[in-house]
Amino acid sequence: MKTIGIHHIAIICSDYEKSKMFYVNILGFAIIKETFRAERNSYKLDLRINNYTQIELFSFPNPPKRLSNPEACGLRHLAFCIENIEETVAYLKLHNIETENIRIDEVTGRKFTFFQDPDNLPLEIYEV
Repeated sequence: MKTIGIHHIAIICSDYEKSKMFYVNILGFAIIKETFRAERNSYKLDLRINNYTQIELFSFPNPPKRLSNPEACGLRHLAFCIENIEETVAYLKLHNIETENIRIDEVTGRKFTFFQDPDNLPLEIYEV
């Protein structure tokens, strides 16, 4: 098997409009397609991160809460590449999004930090 990248990341949110605003208006991902699935009373919002990668944002009535901390077995967090971490942190703070202190990756020497989406999904920004 030869993989050339990640096609999409699926996220289930608890408040569709709030999460849509966060991912589109704050993080700046472009809407590819928005679909309401009446039989599930559910939205599916396809968002473009770049030419290859998308986020599929789903809403379902009464989804269960996240059951574990990021250190538990399974998906830990999503990390986005950025060019300037200080500018990105300042931008997030302008939108009332708290970030952790900027850290240095001890292996690569690159700067990174974490913040959360509206459902407390851990997100990372990593300076490349």
